[in-house]
Amino acid sequence: MKQVAIVILVVVLAVIFLLAFLMLWGRFMLHNSEIPVKNQLIEETSPQTIMTFFSHPDDEIAVGGTLLSLKEAGHKIILVCLTKGEAGPTGGLVEKEVLGETRAKELQEVASILDAKLELFDFPDSGLIEIPLDTLKQVAIEMIEKHQPDYIISYDNKVGLYGHPDHVMTSKAMEEVFLENGERERFPVKKLFQLTLSPKQIQIALKIAPGFQRNYPKEGPGLPVPDFAVKTTPYFETLVKMIEAHATQQEVFRDLLPYREETPSFIYSRIFDREYFAEVR
Repeated sequence: MKQVAIVILVVVLAVIFLLAFLMLWGRFMLHNSEIPVKNQLIEETSPQTIMTFFSHPDDEIAVGGTLLSLKEAGHKIILVCLTKGEAGPTGGLVEKEVLGETRAKELQEVASILDAKLELFDFPDSGLIEIPLDTLKQVAIEMIEKHQPDYIISYDNKVGLYGHPDHVMTSKAMEEVFLENGERERFPVKKLFQLTLSPKQIQIALKIAPGFQRNYPKEGPGLPVPDFAVKTTPYFETLVKMIEAHATQQEVFRDLLPYREETPSFIYSRIFDREYFAEVR
């Protein structure tokens, strides 16, 4: 009996050691240790208004852990989305003709999880490059005037995370509005944060993510270097619910979060455990 107990103990310790090794190895492969990690996007404890400014339903998932932490801290969240995502995949669940309305409902479900206010526009998906930049800037200005956000989150205006032209146009519009108005006395926005990736994440994505391989620019400056990362492990289970709400887009998420479905959440949430941001100055 004593020998059985010893064997069980050895096996348990071996499993614990293996799990710890996998998590440490995964973090080493994905994250650059010189980039600071914070528990929260902003320092204020009094309620603030944070607005996201994105192109498509599901773009918010890339900062989903951060948004959940902001919600938990009592901050107000506004989701602005410029298209209904009608050019995306259907997942075999709906006809192409109703995809836009379906994705609008999926995004509303995510907004409900976040207790967020949703502002959804109907610009053409994968057609924002044809929209005058001033038109998109005017939308950004109107949303800022309406909601008076203290902070805004968007993509960067060079790559758009992985090369999507809609992302680039959306982020360029918001960045120009911020830089042109940031010094005005009544302009409410304190900071504009842009979602980015660590250098190691970019290297891995270029090896294993087909969408990233197809669209990430081969030349140019690439994504902005992160100023910091936000820790997201505590919010992973709710983030999965947000991902599942976008039922038609599961194929897309396999690029964004590779091997999530094959890996236990306990391990995955401790490897993909942060979201990276660069501050626009």
